[in-house]
Amino acid sequence: MSEYCWCTATPAIEDLIREHDELVELSADAREAYRRGDLESLIDCCTRISTVLGPHTVVEERGLFPPMAAEFPEKIAILRGEHRRVEAVLAGAADGTARTDPAWAARAVEMLTLLRRHIVKEQEGLFPAALAVLSNEQWDMLTAIRAGTSLIGS
Repeated sequence: MSEYCWCTATPAIEDLIREHDELVELSADAREAYRRGDLESLIDCCTRISTVLGPHTVVEERGLFPPMAAEFPEKIAILRGEHRRVEAVLAGAADGTARTDPAWAARAVEMLTLLRRHIVKEQEGLFPAALAVLSNEQWDMLTAIRAGTSLIGS
């Protein structure tokens, strides 16, 4: 996140950034598990990433992306596509694929790289642009969506 960006002064964006930070930390743990050849720890890290990413993605896709798509349709389409690619690999940690497909671990590490690049796109591009695009009502909608997502992990 750029030092000069006021994004962290906006609670909805501050929450998304906090979750990004958590995802980066979990990704580092997952990479370490992969380097050790510890598939179970890698699966656990990916499960924990999914737990953070699920509600986070709901907030972005229901609250942030729709108004931003009017201004930046191609960029939002790319971000949505990246969400789907990350989710597809993470699903392998939950559905048993990780334990039966010898290529899953390598795909997980590739996904972690994609996730990190995705986070940079959001923090350096999307979030600052949202400050100029979203209305007060749209910021309120993000807050309401987040309040509803707190039930997802319960």
